[in-house]
Amino acid sequence: MQKTLIINAHPDFDNKNSYANRMQEMFLAALAEKKIETEVEVINLYDMEIPRVAKGQLLTIWNKLAAGEELTQAENEIADRSAKLLAQFKENHRIVIVMPLHNFNIPSQFKDYFDNVFLARETFKYTETGSVGLMTDDYKVMLLQASGGIYTNNDRYTPLEFSHFYIREMFVNMMGFDKFYLARAQGTTVQPVDEQAILTEAKREIETQVEDFYKAEEK
Repeated sequence: MQKTLIINAHPDFDNKNSYANRMQEMFLAALAEKKIETEVEVINLYDMEIPRVAKGQLLTIWNKLAAGEELTQAENEIADRSAKLLAQFKENHRIVIVMPLHNFNIPSQFKDYFDNVFLARETFKYTETGSVGLMTDDYKVMLLQASGGIYTNNDRYTPLEFSHFYIREMFVNMMGFDKFYLARAQGTTVQPVDEQAILTEAKREIETQVEDFYKAEEK
């Protein structure tokens, strides 16, 4: 059965009134409505200890491993957590990222998470002609993004919202995912807020993409 990993990158992940969290529920409802068979696992990044690229954590571990040095017990525990995140990521061929937009960018905890799974010789490799993605066996990613502003009006704010470009390029161009999908809940703080219109459009975007998201890609 197809496996799906939902990565919730909202700091207030258990807030049912959050637009991003409501999009997650819309996604799950769409799976049920369209009778899509998949095994779903949800992780809340802000409820986890994510190893970071910092001294005493991943940076120290990588340097010691490269030098053939032995890790301390604490470093082994961090390395083990990182390895488990990578294994979990690779075994799920459908990745769904749930996140709010933070200062026109991805939440910091998601960047820390990504540093554990974007690894040479694991999810991509270097060659003489450049890097090549290794996640090529029918992997797809969908971003469910909530934002206070609106970024599809082709105005001064449109080029500022580059978080989805970053995710698309890292997953598709660098790691080799087949496709990137995007559904938005926009204008959540633009007065007057039309909550129903925002949620209706978000629901429409999710429902129109979810079947193709689970369609196997022909090689």
